[in-house]
Amino acid sequence: MSTGVVWFRRDLRLADNPAWAAATRQHRQVVPLLVVEPRLLAAAGPHRRARFLAAAAALAADLADAGGQLHVHEGDAATIVPRVVSAFDAAAVHYNDDVSRWSIARDGRVAADLASSGTALDRHWGTLVHPPGSVLTRAGTLSKVFTPFHRAWHTRPLDPVAPPGDASITDDSGPAVLPRPDASVATEPGGEAAAAARLTRFLDIVDDYPTTRDLPAVEGTSGLSADLRLGTIAPAHVAEVVGTATEGRAAFVRQLAWRDWWAHTTLEHPDIDRHSIRPAYDAIVWDTGPEADQHFTAWCEGRTGFPIVDAGMRQLTATGWMHNRVRMIAASFLVKDLGIDWRRGERWFRRLLIDGDVAQNAGNWQWVAGTGPDAAPYFRIFNPVAQSRRFDPHGHYVRRWVPELAGLDDEALHAPWEAPPLELAAAGVVLGDTYPPPLVDHAEAREITMARYRDAVS
Repeated sequence: MSTGVVWFRRDLRLADNPAWAAATRQHRQVVPLLVVEPRLLAAAGPHRRARFLAAAAALAADLADAGGQLHVHEGDAATIVPRVVSAFDAAAVHYNDDVSRWSIARDGRVAADLASSGTALDRHWGTLVHPPGSVLTRAGTLSKVFTPFHRAWHTRPLDPVAPPGDASITDDSGPAVLPRPDASVATEPGGEAAAAARLTRFLDIVDDYPTTRDLPAVEGTSGLSADLRLGTIAPAHVAEVVGTATEGRAAFVRQLAWRDWWAHTTLEHPDIDRHSIRPAYDAIVWDTGPEADQHFTAWCEGRTGFPIVDAGMRQLTATGWMHNRVRMIAASFLVKDLGIDWRRGERWFRRLLIDGDVAQNAGNWQWVAGTGPDAAPYFRIFNPVAQSRRFDPHGHYVRRWVPELAGLDDEALHAPWEAPPLELAAAGVVLGDTYPPPLVDHAEAREITMARYRDAVS
């Protein structure tokens, strides 16, 4: 039997890993390879870098426990993968595929080089519950609407991953040397064991998911988004363990289908982060110029004057994560209150988010902007004050991230510009000094947005 290389990318685990299972069953020896690509590392914010490096270190430790070593190389994968193949005279490279435009181009370069040497490149899908092309309409196409996609997705059985084989793991590469993370950035533990612990915790609260998932002050979500992004847990495993026996479990598994759908859609629309899936909306005239730039900066820094938006943006900067309900509110505010191109916000989110991913991030931004295939219609505009009062009624979330408003009562907290001057003074709030006034009038901005979208499609 031969030697096979397992190229780890967004699948930093050994369990339920199709590429790892196939390689260890088909070859006498496997070479675990991780290529740290400077361009990708630089494109990630500090929290995603830290979590990635933590997950990679955990993978290295798991391989060491199994008697092997993770081969870590830093540089261009299109150069390094063929070099490692040559060094070990490997017969094949196994990897779990991805859907991003950049990954596809890079993998194409690797494939071209390996083809010239006769080395097999074996693609697997370990990043999604169901791979692209497996959930189609009766006409054999991908549904442009999520609901029928979800129905078909739900009826497709889960494909079990074969157990790993008994191949030996190379142990002559020396200790895995990874880039040092920023010591000032706190991150949760990475790796399979930590992901499994988060899943176990979620199982204790999943039945309440429909009522708690939208409450940013409540620990009501799974906390697995970064694990799914980095592949420290298999999405199919999560779907199987959670199941659909209760309303809460079914609601959560629906989100895994939503995740798959955006990945499948991205393969059909590789420029999903550059162009509206509904082409007519590329004609929208967005605000530009100095004032728009100032508004964008205020949005990024959490200084819009709308507390729920500012809380979310500050949470993002401080932790690399933002509650999903608040992501929608903040995204809608940028696009439909400030009139700024959704692509600017998408790039900012993707860089900073610990779970930043082009398919999910760009897809959800297009949903909010109303430019996607199954989008919220353009006239669905989130009212940030109403959203704040509904989903953070006692202001616990806002008070945590916008502490300068903590002294206001629950009513005034959501719209401080409406509070009586004496109440502001008693709480130590000075609009324009300790906290900014609102950048825009929401009602006026809504009318401008409606006209902006109507003009684009008229």
